[in-house]
Amino acid sequence: LLAGLEQLKAARDAVTRLPSSGGASYPVQVLPLPSDDAWARDCGPTFVTKQVPSGLSAAGDASVVLTGSAASDALAGSAAPDALAGSAAPDALAGSAAPDALAGSAAPDALAGSAASDVCKDPDSHCRTLVRGISWKFNAWGGEYDGLYPHWDQDDALAEAFCRQQGYPCYTAGDFVLEGGSIHTDGEGTLLVTASCLLSPGRNPRLSREQIETQLKAYLGVTKILWLPAGIFNDETNGHVDNICCFIRPGEVVLAWTDNQEDPQYALSCACLEYLQGQTDARGRSLVIHKLPIPARPVCFTKEDCRSLSFEEGEDTRQPGERLAASYVNFYFCNQAVLVPQFGGDNQQSDALALKLLQRLLPERKVVGLPARIILLGGGNLHCITQQVPKGEKA
Repeated sequence: LLAGLEQLKAARDAVTRLPSSGGASYPVQVLPLPSDDAWARDCGPTFVTKQVPSGLSAAGDASVVLTGSAASDALAGSAAPDALAGSAAPDALAGSAAPDALAGSAAPDALAGSAASDVCKDPDSHCRTLVRGISWKFNAWGGEYDGLYPHWDQDDALAEAFCRQQGYPCYTAGDFVLEGGSIHTDGEGTLLVTASCLLSPGRNPRLSREQIETQLKAYLGVTKILWLPAGIFNDETNGHVDNICCFIRPGEVVLAWTDNQEDPQYALSCACLEYLQGQTDARGRSLVIHKLPIPARPVCFTKEDCRSLSFEEGEDTRQPGERLAASYVNFYFCNQAVLVPQFGGDNQQSDALALKLLQRLLPERKVVGLPARIILLGGGNLHCITQQVPKGEKA
């Protein structure tokens, strides 16, 4: 659990109040790291993994410093034992294809398809998993063009600070702007993004779509990128993919949906469905698409909500009646379970339906609903405020 110095005592007190399981306390570590806001998914590190033979020394083979694939939410060792959670606190790569890698190491994609990786495809091989972080450039979802708050220096420094404190090697993406919530991978070479976000003028305006793909493939080890046209209506991130569509396993996705043709989300979801129906993943499979209905009643700011919020100078404000980007797709995979947003109020039936559908789609996991409207008031939800850390060696 990340907490700034001024929130450190409150965060530690909150952890002590967590209910125990079988007499044992939950293994939550509070990390004193300052940030400008609570969205660990977007400003924290994105983790990548690589399989190498057990007898191979990290110092003795250059291939072990390279990323094999992005750490999938739904895969990657059942979404890892460790997670990074945020605790709320009161474009210069044009023409550059080679990312800034670790000091002295090759660019992350230089040895993709190396002999070490091939050996680990053998089910009888004895391999280990190496884990590294990536620090993207963070500019509060749009910088001076349409960013959501004026000061983001602490958020931009968070990914490297976390990796340094926890001992994870970290690739630095230089001036390449990206947020963790704007990408989603199947762990087998396929990446989901939205064009509305990644091509927005506030991200990397000097890069073409092809140049952005080059960066993503180099850092994440993916081979195919699927560009959904848009995200959830009124999503102030320019439509992060983690709110509209995600993999539940390779070749299979859930898509935020509504049958209400009067809802502005209807056209957005239809456009995404039409796109996905015409695509295959990195292994040539047509996608199985499951519709996951959004809340039947739009979740909106109330007068009481607006009175409870405080804003920095230059930060976007909220108005009563303003629609929030509520979606059940913004769930979080943890070990053996799925944590699903619940919005309550007039949407109790919608909440229950989302849990029922996801439990049917994910019988191997326990589906758990968590009250999340208070998180949504800040603009994101459970997936946005967390970041999984894959199990493996810090090498």
